[in-house]
Amino acid sequence: MLKTTIPAFAALGLIAFAAQSQATHADDQADVATMGWHLSHEGSLAKLAYGVENSDHLGVMMTCERGAALATVYGDVQLANPRLIRVPTAMAIDPLSGELSDAKRISVRDPALQQLALTGKLAVETEAGGLSVLASTAERSLIGEFFAYCGSGRV
Repeated sequence: MLKTTIPAFAALGLIAFAAQSQATHADDQADVATMGWHLSHEGSLAKLAYGVENSDHLGVMMTCERGAALATVYGDVQLANPRLIRVPTAMAIDPLSGELSDAKRISVRDPALQQLALTGKLAVETEAGGLSVLASTAERSLIGEFFAYCGSGRV
């Protein structure tokens, strides 16, 4: 009897340990936040950011005032081939670092932003090279809201 009981208890112990390890691993994966497009408002300022929501992990962020038709661009990645408008450093504070920055402004009608609004794809340049940031269907709705807020309602 002991010959069958001891191996049975050992097997149950291993199964319980494996199940606990898998549950812990699943919890770890759920804690890993994913990058995506997020829209928020701070007073009259709209912020469209690609990064981890409610964190400082941002790739790119654009801000604008209602109807301004210009967006200010911040972030670790740069838009590919935009027609940027330079802003004097004394006027711009980087919202990510809180320090003065060499802010870059871009028309919401710029082809780089038109592509984002129309297709949900933004071409960017990183230290590793060029890539495209894609938006889901739900995120494309947020992007449309941003452009409607910044400009005339269409890109």
